[in-house]
Amino acid sequence: MARPDPFRLFRFVVEIDGTEAGGFQAVSGVERQTQVEPYREGGVNDFEHQLALKTTYPPLVLKRGLVDGWLWDWHQEVISGRVQRRTVSVVLLDEAGQEAWRWVCAAAYPARWSGAELDAMSGAVATEAVELVHHGITRQR
Repeated sequence: MARPDPFRLFRFVVEIDGTEAGGFQAVSGVERQTQVEPYREGGVNDFEHQLALKTTYPPLVLKRGLVDGWLWDWHQEVISGRVQRRTVSVVLLDEAGQEAWRWVCAAAYPARWSGAELDAMSGAVATEAVELVHHGITRQR
């Protein structure tokens, strides 16, 4: 049996509440970490037990070219006290463009929005980034 090739980083889409949210340049924060506490058992001197504690999830960061204001508007709603939590999915595609992995962040909303660093000497694309806090990340098949 042939070994499958790893998936490519550039084949992904972002969905918000089940609708494709346009093209994004980068996504980071697809991560989870479980804190552990070492526990030494009396009479056992060759290792320490590692007790699982709380699992934490960093913000999901979405970066894209600045084309419209809907991410700004969503964050403005949060600032105004009207938090609109949404389901955000990051979908990794295979070479045929079919869904290979889907990570889902439940009850997400923007906690930070940042715009491009403008530079009159550059011809680069203006970008925006938004940090989404959420209730955790799961994988759906």
